[in-house]
Amino acid sequence: MIRLKQRRPGFSMVTAIFVIVIMATVAMFILNLTSKTVQETTAQYRKEQAILYAKSYTEYAVMLATAKKCIRKLSANIDGDTNQVKRGQGYRVEVYIQYLGANSTCTNKIGTTNIVTPASIDNIILVDTYVHYRNPDSPSAINASAWSTDPGITYHRRTLQRL
Repeated sequence: MIRLKQRRPGFSMVTAIFVIVIMATVAMFILNLTSKTVQETTAQYRKEQAILYAKSYTEYAVMLATAKKCIRKLSANIDGDTNQVKRGQGYRVEVYIQYLGANSTCTNKIGTTNIVTPASIDNIILVDTYVHYRNPDSPSAINASAWSTDPGITYHRRTLQRL
């Protein structure tokens, strides 16, 4: 019995090391899961923001078209200048407006025949809205590469609007 008591302190040391290793492994898995959840939540937030910006800029383009301004293209950087947006700190919005019908007073029209709808003659526009953004951790964002080489993530919204 004397020998068993002498071996117990060594056994409790091994048990303590084993418990610490298990706790460290569990903590590592929890930290990994938390970081993945944060990345997914951030990606979902950025996508929802892009959708809202696309809707907003589409409505803005329709408002400009109702004011009889023959706008062809709108572009803007949101939450930063061009270099900041290239690095993933904001959004880049491009809106292209095309007027349908041959009788349109604007120069960027599609088609050569009149498009007639009830109570609306040549008051139809086609609005394409593109919202570009990058993941701040991607290599393109770190290097601030040009949009032509890597456009990042793009949300596109097409609207056909009768004025």
